Amino acid sequence: MKLGHRIPTTPWRATSTWALRPRMVLPLLVGLTLFGFGEGLLVQSRWGATPWTVFAQGVSRHVHVSLGWSTAVISCVVLLVWFPLRERPGIGTIANLVVIAYVLDLTTYVMSAPSSPAVKATYVVVGVGVIGVGSALYLTTGLGPGPRDGLMTSLHRRFGVSVVYVRLTLEIMVLAAGWLMGGTVGVGTAFFASTIGFSIGASLSVTDRIVRRFDRD
Repeated sequence: MKLGHRIPTTPWRATSTWALRPRMVLPLLVGLTLFGFGEGLLVQSRWGATPWTVFAQGVSRHVHVSLGWSTAVISCVVLLVWFPLRERPGIGTIANLVVIAYVLDLTTYVMSAPSSPAVKATYVVVGVGVIGVGSALYLTTGLGPGPRDGLMTSLHRRFGVSVVYVRLTLEIMVLAAGWLMGGTVGVGTAFFASTIGFSIGASLSVTDRIVRRFDRD
């Protein structure tokens, strides 16, 4: 499958990051829900967290704060990096912080941690897949990305580099930093870091094809 290297223009794309319209609500909420569900599957696989969570674990070990506080501080720092890159927050940014966290907690509560390696592998593969689909959906609303995705999209626009390679580079960098600081790394972490960019690229490509087909009809 040919990967999407840009964020396509969709009928549900906002003209402003704060201009929420009814047609944007479903793609935004479904996208964020899928993202949180995928994060939950990775956590429950017990094969390693996502690179940003590994990074947060490493930071928490050195500054002696909880993982939650570490994650919050990292998100705030990433948001500060937005300003020189001219990335703008919006309703989607706020929704990202709320919906993903809620669905992540719900998923880890409802979904049991499997003991079978085959089921663990399924959790990891499905997790990466739905995170890619979720990212593609909510990014195309134009309502403002979450802290990490905002960094990805701003670097994509600023330097003209594919979102696939930008995301892949960011994930590998924070994974390495988190591991060096003592964060927990597993097979699932490595798989996520090496495939999430391609998962998002494939999902963007599918979204673009669907939109183009409906435009022709």
